Amino acid sequence: MPIKAAFIFVSPEGDPAKHRAWVKTGEVDILTVAVKNYAGAEALVKELVDKEGVNAIELCGGFGHEGVARVKKAAGPKVPVGAVRFDFHPGLGFKSGDDLF
Repeated sequence: MPIKAAFIFVSPEGDPAKHRAWVKTGEVDILTVAVKNYAGAEALVKELVDKEGVNAIELCGGFGHEGVARVKKAAGPKVPVGAVRFDFHPGLGFKSGDDLF
């Protein structure tokens, strides 16, 4: 059974209903999705885990420590959550999502 993962990134105009794309390799199927803030990521993760069977989450560098913790709580204890790290994200005005959301 392939890993069914999601890569979630923050973007000021991110709309998870429109800004999403799957890459399926057979071993790893990954959905890339944009959200506009942490609250949107929390809601999305619950939906992806409960309704789409996503079993791993990777977060972009725009998620600070607080954002990662919020997504981990939303994903539940059985879903691993990883994160790319930036101290200051170039796509968010060189700030952490923790400073913005």
